[in-house]
Amino acid sequence: MKKGWNWLLLSGVIVLAIVPLLLVQDSEFGGADGVAEEAIKEIAPNYEPWFQPLIEPPGGETESLLFAVQAALGAGVVGYAVGLYKGRLDKRKK
Repeated sequence: MKKGWNWLLLSGVIVLAIVPLLLVQDSEFGGADGVAEEAIKEIAPNYEPWFQPLIEPPGGETESLLFAVQAALGAGVVGYAVGLYKGRLDKRKK
């Protein structure tokens, strides 16, 4: 039963991460990327980017959401690894 709860919680997290991407279309958020782009245009107006993004987010807040999801996943992986090694260490001590 515990395995079923884990999948349910993981599905809920994925839904919470994807639904705002689909529902919020015209969000505004100015981050470091926008500031960097303006600085490059001032320094080198003829600069051509090396590549274009594969997927263009619907709004600026989307970048913030994706960054938060990335941070949460990273924290989850680190927390899992720490717990796993702590559990192994405790098991060896017994």
